[in-house]
Amino acid sequence: MGEFKVHRVRFFNYVPSGIRCVAYNNQSNRLAVSRTDGTVEIYNLSANYFQEKFFPGHESRATEALCWAKGQRLFSAGLNGEIIEYDLQALNIKYAMDAFGGPIWSMAASPSGSQLLVGCEDGSVKLFQIIPDKIQFERNFDRQKSRILSLSWHPSGTHIAAGSIDYISVFDVKSGSATHKMLVDRQYMGVSKRKCIIWGVAFLSDGTVISVDSAGKVQFWDSATGTLTKNHLIANADVQSIAVSDQEDSFVVGTAEGTVFHFQLVSVTSNSSEKQWVRTKPFQHHTHDVRTVAHSPTALISGGTDTHLVIRPLMEKVEVKNYDAALRKITFPHRRLISCSKKRQLLLFQFSHHLDLWRLGSTVATGKHGDTLPLSKDADHLLHLKTKGPENIICSCISPCGSWIAYSTASRFFLYRLNYEHDNVSLQRVSKMPAFLRSALQILFSEDSTKLFVASNQGSLHIIQLMEGNFKHLHTFQPRSGTVESMCLLAVSSDGNWLAASGTSAGVHVYSIKRLKLHCTVPAYNFPVTALAIAPSTNNLVIAHSDQQIFEFSIPDKQYTEWSRTIQKQGFHHLWLQRDTPITHISFHPKRPMHILVHDAYMFCIIDKSLPLPNDKTLLYNPLPPTNESDVIRRRTAHAFKISKIYKPLLFMDLLDERTLVAVERPLGDIIAQLPPPIKKKKFGT
Repeated sequence: MGEFKVHRVRFFNYVPSGIRCVAYNNQSNRLAVSRTDGTVEIYNLSANYFQEKFFPGHESRATEALCWAKGQRLFSAGLNGEIIEYDLQALNIKYAMDAFGGPIWSMAASPSGSQLLVGCEDGSVKLFQIIPDKIQFERNFDRQKSRILSLSWHPSGTHIAAGSIDYISVFDVKSGSATHKMLVDRQYMGVSKRKCIIWGVAFLSDGTVISVDSAGKVQFWDSATGTLTKNHLIANADVQSIAVSDQEDSFVVGTAEGTVFHFQLVSVTSNSSEKQWVRTKPFQHHTHDVRTVAHSPTALISGGTDTHLVIRPLMEKVEVKNYDAALRKITFPHRRLISCSKKRQLLLFQFSHHLDLWRLGSTVATGKHGDTLPLSKDADHLLHLKTKGPENIICSCISPCGSWIAYSTASRFFLYRLNYEHDNVSLQRVSKMPAFLRSALQILFSEDSTKLFVASNQGSLHIIQLMEGNFKHLHTFQPRSGTVESMCLLAVSSDGNWLAASGTSAGVHVYSIKRLKLHCTVPAYNFPVTALAIAPSTNNLVIAHSDQQIFEFSIPDKQYTEWSRTIQKQGFHHLWLQRDTPITHISFHPKRPMHILVHDAYMFCIIDKSLPLPNDKTLLYNPLPPTNESDVIRRRTAHAFKISKIYKPLLFMDLLDERTLVAVERPLGDIIAQLPPPIKKKKFGT
């Protein structure tokens, strides 16, 4: 693998926003996740749980409800009183409509997907018709005395259940009037509480309404008579969410104590046809409140204040030896938040509403393998650049020379020129940036820092010529006619001749910058691209996909290289394919053209193309340190994949020069320490 001096960076003080809602789409096997800062993420569960799309957050959009409707349409609603529909192709907001009921607390799409219900602060339940380009108000249901915190449709679409404070209402959809009002017991652990908040309801096809509330209870109601049929006290704190499977044979609830409970409908006796609901499994994968849950055909999905998205497989629904049986815990975004200036040894950290620029420390000390070297000069915090307005930053980048910083929000694009005088940095904003650069999804500078490449959410690629404190628009590559495919990843060759762009539909296009035309398109692949880069000496394009496959494509020859064909013929090691997190960055050694450097959140790997590929019988990764010099040599020449798991969770890793690496880690303990304290649980003996 070779020896490197590694800058181990842990001062990227990044804390993901907590998860507020999840919505599972059974037709496309996709999961929508909304966070407390208004960000909405789309995960493709069929593509190894990859986060393929995201919509940036906004300070005034606190999302409280999220749902899918007919035709793969995604809606959200929140405390600003607006219903929002998202454009899943252009990756922006299609429109926002005021419901005129105050803050919206709940939302549900009808079983047919053609109608939308919202529950508002003023006690109103509003019905909207979903038409091809927008939604249209249809009518109000009978207004209730308190806010509508939860909604659920009967599978027939004829009735709905609405949870409020202290009671549950059942409405007839045709008339809009309430047919039953079911009062909830305020008793909590034998003590009368002031209020009982119904956080979630689920309406089953047999007329049963299941409710979860702030008194820690899961209750079953008969909607025909309005009576309580069964009661489960499961927690000493709020039960905040509920989700039912499509077959209605199981459901999942999440509590404020961080526990997820699984209920199943089981036979009373082995030969009996009579069934009852039984609490079967508790899961403790969260440290804080579980604010939301979802139930896919094969897994239980949960998220909450601790920022983790947890996907727990149902072992009876999946093949045990299949990779789908692995527990997934997704914490970090599957996109880069860090860029690097190798020339000046700078790191640019992206947060929701500001950018931080740091200069790496340095040392004059030397040592042997594994030593920690003392710093002769500490890392310097050079710049704190705050955005104006309520919009989150979508993407950012610093130029290789360290003289330019660019970033984008949903409505504006910013470019700054940096000037360095000793230890001081001065900033000069470039004014009058063209409007077509806003809502950029990816920004990249050329190797010589003279050109800026901007990928817009409308599928076009813009090339900007940079001059001293100014710019010039050189060219725009337009998308193919009739398509609006957002470009999410960019890679430029070191000689400045080639630009590769990857879209949301897994396609990769290569453009000639000299001739300003499309050069070729890489053959389509079923899984989305997670990272791509162009090798400096050969102009080979290396592409990593979400199923952990890596391809090498020769841009001059317009075909896959011999090495890529060999590895596809032999196949990757099974342990390589079973990794949890996607490769998010690819780079190359300047003096060793046969080396490809890749990393995901828990592994850094150097692929040596000159060595044989490992087969399934080979030890892919040996965690034990080498015993002697011959063991070191044997490991170096054993196979092509040299893996290190020292640094984790690893958000960024790259070569600064041929002997120096920079690794940016974000330990999970540091994130948990910055969250609000969880509910205190009494433990035995304390």
